[in-house]
Amino acid sequence: MEPVLAEKIVHGLKAAGIDFMTYLPESRLSQILPLLREDGTVQMVAAASEQEAITIAAGAALGGKRVACYMESTGPYVSAYSLLTVGKQMGVPILLLIGFLGSFADQRNSFLYVTIGMRMIPTIEGLGLEYRVIENADNLERHIRDAQRVSDSMRAPAALIFSGEFAR
Repeated sequence: MEPVLAEKIVHGLKAAGIDFMTYLPESRLSQILPLLREDGTVQMVAAASEQEAITIAAGAALGGKRVACYMESTGPYVSAYSLLTVGKQMGVPILLLIGFLGSFADQRNSFLYVTIGMRMIPTIEGLGLEYRVIENADNLERHIRDAQRVSDSMRAPAALIFSGEFAR
């Protein structure tokens, strides 16, 4: 991903009021992590698994933080139980930032990534989560704000899935 795209994501997160983020580093969007650490306005917590990341983010949200959780395409599978029970049933808004490994635009595709990527969106739909696939930086800040607003309004997780320019 181009450095300018990472900067736009970080700016969008801050403009949306995100002040807490859990994450599992992945290769497509990882350039946002040092920028967020350097900025210092978003409290960051690394997690050992996506399920743990969702649970930690939910706790922060229940404590008054506006939260995001950053993961790759495997995240919705691994965290499905927490997304349903904590996110949907308990009504906890969490902005999911997902690197779309295996998308058509993914320049580093492999058998593993494609098979995972093909099933990510059906999994998100099966969980009943709202989502948007982001292909380029056009209106990126608005997309992030919109997703955060939807998550807050629905009191449920909402996902931004990064592909296209973000998968190079």
